Amino acid sequence: MKTTNNFKNIVINETPLIDVRAPIEYNKGAFISSINLPLMNDEERHLVGIDYKKSGNASATELGYELVSGTIKETRIQSWVDFIKSNKNTILYCFRGGSRSKISQEWLANVGIDISRIEGGYKAFRRYLIDSLAGDAQKARPVILSGYTGSGKTILLNQVKTAIDLEGIANHRGSAFGNYIDPQPTQINFENNLAYKLIQHSNTGYNHIVLEDESRNVGRCFIPIDLLDYFRSNDYVFLDVPLHGRVDITYDDYVISSQASYKEHFGNEGLEKWYDYINTS
Repeated sequence: MKTTNNFKNIVINETPLIDVRAPIEYNKGAFISSINLPLMNDEERHLVGIDYKKSGNASATELGYELVSGTIKETRIQSWVDFIKSNKNTILYCFRGGSRSKISQEWLANVGIDISRIEGGYKAFRRYLIDSLAGDAQKARPVILSGYTGSGKTILLNQVKTAIDLEGIANHRGSAFGNYIDPQPTQINFENNLAYKLIQHSNTGYNHIVLEDESRNVGRCFIPIDLLDYFRSNDYVFLDVPLHGRVDITYDDYVISSQASYKEHFGNEGLEKWYDYINTS
């Protein structure tokens, strides 16, 4: 069975990934190009885990095959097949690249699909991404875009090819009232997604990287301190915008755009929900 540990290639190409871990594992942290199509659901995994502790690996494995059999097995294999047919070069993984991903490979091979699994699984890939967040792993010189609230830093940032939008990755405006409708990613997903962006930026060959001036926390997400120190180690550019311009930008972002988002998400009740939200924030 084929394996791969070419993590950089997976990141650069945003290779489609099938995560065969249970949903409870996936929801704690996964990779931006992955979909959760589990070999076992949460309850099945729980039962197998109990049996493993009680009777050992052989008994737990036997129980796993018993729980995921017949129509359940066929349905799960078909979900993998459907995704693979729509997403070329798909790779699968489990937590450590062991039993679950091997079994998934075998079942796919039995229906004529040859697919690679990540060597070392989620744990190894996650380690690679964490290492890429170290300050000394960065090659591009940071340039920090600073300015008062409402200066339009994010607007400008998104027009710069060499920029990375930390607030965008954190799904937060970076201020006291900066929440969006959709929740922020978990800390693990924030780190994984940021690592993807840094690796992809490094692959472009640009010798500098433009970032907005952020505190360590962007909402509930936080930037690893070593990486933040690196970001702050070089040049700053201050965006000076007159007060009336800052008021217009802030009003558009926090009021007009927020109202439009709530209306889009909640239909005719959107604005009422928006008012309820800001009054309880």
